[in-house]
Amino acid sequence: MLAAALGFPLWARPGKIKITGLELVELQGHWQAPSNDHQYQVNPSHVYDDLRPKAPVTTGPREEAIRAIYLKVQTDAGIEGVHGPIDREAAIVVDQQLRSFVIGKDPLAGEALWDQMQRSNRHSRASHYMMAISAIDNAIWDIRGRYFETPVYRLLGGPTRQSVECYASMLGHSIEPDKARAKAIEFKGKGFRYQKWFIPYGPGSGPEGLLKNVELVRTLREAVGPTTELMFDAYSGWTLDYAIAWAKQVEQYRPRWIEEAFQPNKIEAFADLRRATSVPVASGEHFYSRWDVYEYLKAGAITVVQADPEWCGGLTEMQKICTIATLYDAVVIPHGHSIHAALHLVASQSPATCPLVEFLWIKMLSHYHFEKNAPKTVAGHLPLPEGQGFAVELDQAKIEKQTVLKW
Repeated sequence: MLAAALGFPLWARPGKIKITGLELVELQGHWQAPSNDHQYQVNPSHVYDDLRPKAPVTTGPREEAIRAIYLKVQTDAGIEGVHGPIDREAAIVVDQQLRSFVIGKDPLAGEALWDQMQRSNRHSRASHYMMAISAIDNAIWDIRGRYFETPVYRLLGGPTRQSVECYASMLGHSIEPDKARAKAIEFKGKGFRYQKWFIPYGPGSGPEGLLKNVELVRTLREAVGPTTELMFDAYSGWTLDYAIAWAKQVEQYRPRWIEEAFQPNKIEAFADLRRATSVPVASGEHFYSRWDVYEYLKAGAITVVQADPEWCGGLTEMQKICTIATLYDAVVIPHGHSIHAALHLVASQSPATCPLVEFLWIKMLSHYHFEKNAPKTVAGHLPLPEGQGFAVELDQAKIEKQTVLKW
């Protein structure tokens, strides 16, 4: 009572707070989508002729429906943690299996709560259950930021730089030589010193596809010159022999990495590829915990860890992943499914451990459509937010329909 009477901030008052409710809200609206080449990327199913796309489909500017799910975690202190957009698969698990478990828990005791959620179900080590834990963990970090009236990155250790450098992730952009060349030059002009391109061909496309994959690397290197880093993503769509053949032919163009050449259970293939080429090997968007990361690093399979704070356990687990990575001189560059959590993590880590954050350019045009202050790059960087928590504020003017979800 005395603390409140004297005007002390909430965090200076005695006692603890409790989670009183969880709300999953689906927002619906429309946005003006720009022209898009919809360039596909290779994936594991493309070994089948009938499942392999024949050509990308270009669309012009148009109005599109858009929807997003946000998780809101309420407390008895009147503070609400917000995180999103989150995947529907994760939202279902939050609603059906974790809601009752976390109500009544202390959101300021985050380490205990994470451990209890992870221990609460035999399937919690991976997949949709870990994605649900991630959503709750990140929303609880937002609660803490609002409780202590500071950005999340300050709670994670404080800022290590004034802004976070991004790499431009070029998913969806055409890989036709003239278009790719022009787009690479354009993004270099925007201030992006790093670009990642998505490879469309795999073993199912035969020798001609391999040649086109190599030509893409050559075209981009000639376009941007020697000072822009180029990365490539194969989205688990290759075999070891195919990956080695590609890597040997493109080593001269100095790719910064080849990402997800194989499906994530093939640790030995990643290790063999790393031994066979000077091209650095990256993976991790389908890692679900520090244990996955440890197995890869112990096997010498990768040097770039791309765990995603939306999927691998949230910021609580990402901190541990960063610590493990330092033991192997690996870097952690979070997969860019979303930006908020990844930005705050990278901002709080040594630049030697977390040098970059991924910015999926086309996806981010609409991903935060319903937010007032969507992350925007400035000269290839994201400035550090100064608001409390993740500082997410929904824009009611863009919300045409709002539904509280239940399963």
